[in-house]
Amino acid sequence: MPCRSQRLLFAGLATLLALSSAPLAPARADIYRYEDPDGTLHFTDAPTDKRFKVFMRDIKKDKKLRTAFKLPGYARNPAEFEPIINSCSREFGVDSSLVKAVIHAESGYNPSAVSSKGAQGLMQLMPKTAQGLKVSDCFNPSDNIRGGVRYLRFLLDTFKGDESLALAAYNSGMGSVAKYGGIPPFKETQSYVAKVLSYRNNYR
Repeated sequence: MPCRSQRLLFAGLATLLALSSAPLAPARADIYRYEDPDGTLHFTDAPTDKRFKVFMRDIKKDKKLRTAFKLPGYARNPAEFEPIINSCSREFGVDSSLVKAVIHAESGYNPSAVSSKGAQGLMQLMPKTAQGLKVSDCFNPSDNIRGGVRYLRFLLDTFKGDESLALAAYNSGMGSVAKYGGIPPFKETQSYVAKVLSYRNNYR
């Protein structure tokens, strides 16, 4: 008679096989895995709990995203951060496609990214900004995204919902936007705003 751990393993494998070969699924998806303290394994292709971690990537989907958006080789699969992004977007009332576009433009989906100016993580938060947003670890995707989305909400409120001005402020600071009464005449900032809005349309 198989032991308890073997039964749990068999159950987990059966669930995984069912998810990966289900005939009704029109497309492949990443498979996520979570193990209970008692050893029970759970698998899903639509995680609703942050304890689920990517177990098996949808290689075709990952390749398609990298090709369509020209993501760098060090980028993580954007789908990996989908649950965090959706949760924070709902919490702060910011369009998830805008959040994805900012992450794409800021770090190329690299949680370890550090800019020459010292901005850190997926949404490239400056240390002082992160401190004000109560982000304890800029390299923790969940903390970083939540802080970045909260900051976007603040900027959107400050500029009365004007996404272009909010993005300009995200890139060059609120002081620059206030000084010039609009998007600053900086090539970098103007290019940044146009790029993020373009990415945003693709993520919709």
